[in-house]
Order: sequence, then C-alpha cells, then structure tokens
Amino acid sequence: MELHIDLTGPRGHRDEIYRQIREAILDGRIRDGDALPPTRELAQRLAVSRTTVSAAYDRLTAEGFLSGRVGAGTFVRSGAAPWPAGPAAEPAAGVRPRPEWTDVPPPPRSFADTPEFDFRSGVPDVRLFPFDTWRRLTASRLRESRAELLTYGDPRGDPRLRAGIARHVGVSRNVRVRADDIVVTAGAQQTVDLVARVLLGPGDLAAVEDPGYPPPRLLLGTLGVRVATVPVDDEGIVVAEIPAGTRLVHVTPSHQYPLGVSMSLARRHELLDWAERTGAVLVEDDYDTEFRYTGRPLEPLHSLDSHGRVVYVGSFSKVLSPALRMGFLAAPPSLTGAIVKAKYLADWSSPAIEQAVLADFLAEGGFARHIRRMRKVYRERHDVLLGLLRRDFADVLAPRPSAAGLHLSATSERDLRAVLPRARAAGIRLLALDDFAVTSQRHGLLFGYGAIAAERIAPGLARLRRVLDEGDR
Repeated sequence: MELHIDLTGPRGHRDEIYRQIREAILDGRIRDGDALPPTRELAQRLAVSRTTVSAAYDRLTAEGFLSGRVGAGTFVRSGAAPWPAGPAAEPAAGVRPRPEWTDVPPPPRSFADTPEFDFRSGVPDVRLFPFDTWRRLTASRLRESRAELLTYGDPRGDPRLRAGIARHVGVSRNVRVRADDIVVTAGAQQTVDLVARVLLGPGDLAAVEDPGYPPPRLLLGTLGVRVATVPVDDEGIVVAEIPAGTRLVHVTPSHQYPLGVSMSLARRHELLDWAERTGAVLVEDDYDTEFRYTGRPLEPLHSLDSHGRVVYVGSFSKVLSPALRMGFLAAPPSLTGAIVKAKYLADWSSPAIEQAVLADFLAEGGFARHIRRMRKVYRERHDVLLGLLRRDFADVLAPRPSAAGLHLSATSERDLRAVLPRARAAGIRLLALDDFAVTSQRHGLLFGYGAIAAERIAPGLARLRRVLDEGDR
C-alpha cells in the first residue's frame, strides 16, 4: 500500500504517523484487512527512524486498530473501520459553480439496481449482448500487442470504425457520408456538447423539443446558451413556434423522445427550409431507429438536406450497451475540422481497443446480425405491451402510435406522477411524460420494453393496474 503521511504538522513525527493512520482507518480510506507498509519501508520513505514508525504502529495495535502476523506483516484489524458516518458537513463557502449549474439535477441513480418489472426507457436488453463474439474479437485484438492500441488516438476515431459506420448508415438509413465526415464520440450527449461548443457562445439561442429529452436542454444551458422549448404535435416539432434568432435546433425526427411520433415528410421539408432561410443548424438525433417494426422509414433530415445544415447523430448505446459509451456524428465538411478540435480538447480520443473491436464487429457482419435478432425480440415486446395497454388501461391511458424504438408513450387526462412512488414500492419502474415537459402539459406514462422480457410484461402491467386502482380508492 502506498500510504501518504504528511510530517509538516505541529506534532512530533511519531504522533503524526499515529494520527493520520488512525484517521484513515476511521474514515474508511484504509479498510479492514488492508496491509500497512513494513516499518522499515515506511521509515525510509518518510526519512525517519524505524523506531518512530514502530512506536506509532505499537500504539495503534494497543488501541485495537492493527494486528501483526508473524512473517506476514501488519494489518488493519477486522471491525476497526470505519465508524458510523455522522451528518454530512456543510459545503465550504468560497468556490461556487456558475449559476447555470444550480438548475441541473444530480446524475440519475435509477440504473443502479434492477427492478422486478423494468419499464424504464432507453435501456436495451444487455442480457442479449453478443458476449461470445465480443470476447473473441477483444481477445484477438489484445493478442496483436499493437502499441497504437494503448496510446493516444486520432480524435476523429479509428479509421476502420469510421469507414464501417459510414457504410452502415449509408445502407441502413440512406445517410450518404464519407468516413472523413464521421467523428467518433462518447455518445449523443457528447455530440451535442461538441457541436454547441463550435457553433454557440454565451447568450446565443438554441431550441429543443417540448416534451423532449432533458440532457441536451440542460447541457446547452450550462454553456450559457439561452434555450427555447418548442412544442411537438403529431407531425413533430412545430416549426412555426421556433423563435427568431435560433441558431441550433436539437430534434429526434425518426422517433420523437418521449412521444414516439415520427416527423412527417412535409414537416421535415418545412424544418429544412427554415434552417436554410435562417442559417441555423439542425442536430438530428437518430438514437434508436435501427428497430423499426411497421411502415417505411422516412428519409432522415440529413438525406433530404441539400445545403449542409444537418449534423446527423447516432449511438451504439441502444443497440449494444450503454456501457460501451460509443456514438458518432456526421457533420458538414465546413464544421468537421472545428468539431475534431473540440473533441481533442474534450477528451483527446475515444478508447482505442473498444473502437477496434467495434470496427471488427461491423466488418464481419456481427452488428447487422445482432440488429436483426434484436428487432424480432423487441417487436414481440412492443406488440405485447401495446395490446395489453389498449385492453386493460383504456379507461386511463391512450397509447400513442409508434413504429420504432424501445419505448411506447401513453397519454392520460390525469397527472399520474403520484403513481410512480407507489409503483416503485411494488417493484415497477417507469417514467411519467410530465417529467419531460417544460412548458407544455403532457400527462401520461412512458413504457420502455428494452429491458423487460416479453413474458414479464403481462404480470408487470397487471400489478400496475392494481396500483392504479388502489390509488383511486
């Protein structure tokens, strides 16, 4: 153990060693069973006599904090640490974050456990992750012992991965881009951050959908950007409501989050015409449309764009795993250079080994096979969920049409947020539509089906029905 001891305090060296080790044990930095450095080694490191260190250890042993084992060393005794924590200390006055950060809620802890009935949105079924294939490809890459996989990489991303992504979106979504137009990111949220940093300054105006995905709105606000919320109807974002002077709009046209509607073709052209007239940029978040179940997919905004106004955003979080933290953007050539610089300044580059493995997975067809497999799984869950909502919840919920993705929304005449704590206590985890709205009023519930097996949907909804009925009594 590398044990840090500061001997600049007013006490003698023996007392300082004793005090600092004791404090480290009591607050849990040194845990039960941890081995302390030998007295000779610690004495040399601190430039004190071995007798001084031995005296401190002897006192800690006498007080029950340490125990010695002949031939093994000195260890923290079981049960010696830590003491029960007292009340949290008040934050020290002085250094404070900018005011914009006070409106940002703490990071969610909702994914730290697995509820009995998991209807949370945005969660794929990681139990069906292609572990065997991923393990094989990772082992193959590590056997190569290539030094470039363990050093700083290209901020744009692995060239093979960028080429694979360009082929994938070109075939599956008709997004025609070159590998040089692709930048690998840590996911959709980093993409919004990078684009905003190269386009917007404090006081500039951006717009987001309302209701909509909260992180882009919150992130833009922390940059000092003014953020307008724009209502969404059955055809998508209402273009006529976008305020004058808006320089960037974040949209989810293929599967609006959270309502699930697909932006109509007419609305897509209206939005592109607006962007061309105003000089604004559209960030098209195409987050989960690999999973389409009915109807023909409409052309992405990027494919309809003839003036270089669209940044296309994709992610592997919903298809493979959120823990992979891998996404990408396809930017107009006029923006790519600045975005690469922003990526370099943000985190230099994405993890090299994961990029290489994902490039191999794409190249050998594993990604396409995984999508085909999971599309069948999720379609079954979509159909089961939709049928049961229509049959058993017609008096309180109206499911909205949705042809793709991993969630369904169901609107209501009632504010159902009070149901969520009772549902959570009953082992059911889901979200309310109201929590995604800022100025618009959208009552209802959001049902994810990515993480719940098809056979668990019916018993989960039956329990939710009982929770609703008990609350009405």
